[in-house]
Formats: sequence, C-alpha cells, structure tokens
Amino acid sequence: MKRLLSVVLVLLAISWFPMIESSKKPSATARKEDIPYIKCQVCEKLAAQLYHQVEKKQAEIAPKKISEYQIIEIAENVCNLKKAEADWILQIDIVEQGDKLELVEQNTEGQCNSECKTIERTCQEVMGYSDTDVAEYLYSSKPNIDSLVNYLCKDLTKSCSTKPPPVPKDRTPGEPFVAKSSKEAEMEKMLRSMEGMPGAPSMKMYSRDDLMNMKNFGGEDDDEDEDEDEDEDDNFSSNLGKVLREKESKKNDWKMKITRGVSKAGEAIKQHAYKVSNKARHWWRAKLGGLKSSKPTKQEL
Repeated sequence: MKRLLSVVLVLLAISWFPMIESSKKPSATARKEDIPYIKCQVCEKLAAQLYHQVEKKQAEIAPKKISEYQIIEIAENVCNLKKAEADWILQIDIVEQGDKLELVEQNTEGQCNSECKTIERTCQEVMGYSDTDVAEYLYSSKPNIDSLVNYLCKDLTKSCSTKPPPVPKDRTPGEPFVAKSSKEAEMEKMLRSMEGMPGAPSMKMYSRDDLMNMKNFGGEDDDEDEDEDEDEDDNFSSNLGKVLREKESKKNDWKMKITRGVSKAGEAIKQHAYKVSNKARHWWRAKLGGLKSSKPTKQEL
C-alpha cells in the first residue's frame, strides 16, 4: 500500500506543480547609483513603448476605439516586470562607453540580473504618479512619438531637462547580457500568465529529480513485502492515472470559469474606480479654477 501511495503522490504532484529543470538563482537587485546616468534614455524608450503599445492595442480591438482606461492600464504595467507590457526591459543591455552608459537594444530577451532591475527601477521613478496624466495626453491629443517624448521626458517628468553626469572611473562594470533560451522564456511567460489564478501564488517549483524522488516515501525496507503486489499496483495506478486525468480536465474547466468570472469582476471594479477618480480630479480642477477666478478686485473710487 505504501508503494501505491507513493504512485498517487507522484501523479498528484505532476498534475499540480510545473517542472523546472534549472536550479534556483538568487534574485538580483537594482543598482540605484546608476539611475542618474540612464534616466533620460529610459524615459525616451518608455515613451516609445507607450506609443507603440497603445497603437498595438488599438489595432487589436479595431474598429472599436481604445478607451482612456485601457491606456492607463498600459501605463501602469509598462514598468512592472511581472507584466507583459514590461517585456521590452528584458531586451536592453547597459553598455559602458567611456564616461557614459548606453542602453543598447538586443534582438532577444536576456536573463534579468541587476541591469534589468536597474532599468525597471529607473522606469518606475520616471513614471512615478504620472501614469494618468500621460494616458490622458495620449488619449486626448493623439501625439506622435517625438511629441510624446517631449511631453513625458521634458515637460511632465523633467527626466531629460539636464545632461546626465559623467560615470565615475571606478564604477564596477555591469554583468554581460546573457540571452534566454526560447524554452525558458516560454516557461516564464506561462507562469506569469497563471498569476491571479486560484492557488497560483502559493505554487512551488519542483525539478524533475524532485518529483522522481517522491517515489521513495515508503523507504527501502518495505520492498520485499510489496513485490508480489507489483503487477496489481501497476494496473491500478494505470487506471488511477486515467481517472485523475479525466477529473483534472473537469477541474480545469471549473477553474477557467471561476478565473473568467473573477477577471471580469476585477475589470469592472477597476473601471468604476477609474471613473470615480477621474470625476474627482475634474471636480478638483474646476474648483481650483473657480477659486482663482473669484479673487477680489479693486473697487472703483
């Protein structure tokens, strides 16, 4: 029975936990001291990404017109590496050129080490609380890329208002750009797409060896007693596997329905929250305008 129990546990583990063959790596941190040297370049690339992603979204939903809320959603996610809108950050290498740091675009995604985290952090500092303002500008003015760069990087955030300082000669160089394998990139996108699904935040990653080692729960001392039941267990485990797969298929359908329902509810809540905050913002601007126009004037003698 212990052997049978180990088979059940392995089947359940395989059905519930994804297998990742690579070993765990320590998480990298941003180099905050590098931000002043790349802030303007990051802002320019950020503006270009906002422009192209809004265009892409408009093409996807055509002939329906893109809403201001959808543009805000892009602006909120474009600097967050946990979101697909920030994938552009993974394709940039920080290269030392004399007393400057240059952002060089690659044609593939790279491993996210300290340089990747530094660009993400810089992007977040540039955007700050300006996501709704730049989204409103994109929605109402429909600017070209150059106008958007000037608005975001010079008028709104001042990221390119001054020349970046020279890089110190004793600065420690960053790590080289290491491209991801297509399999690894696909796996990361799949795991990221599963975020928000019931049970996904607490999922653990197991290697193939870990799952195979689960067969040894019963210990080696019980092997002699279980040899005579081996054929029966194999037949039972085969039938059990079929039942589990059928049950898993039904369970996945149920999970998809719940996920769609939660997603729709969350979308409705976010849109309502945006409408309320937008009305409050317009009301406050009108209030300020009224206060300015109601200043007392000199009475004629």
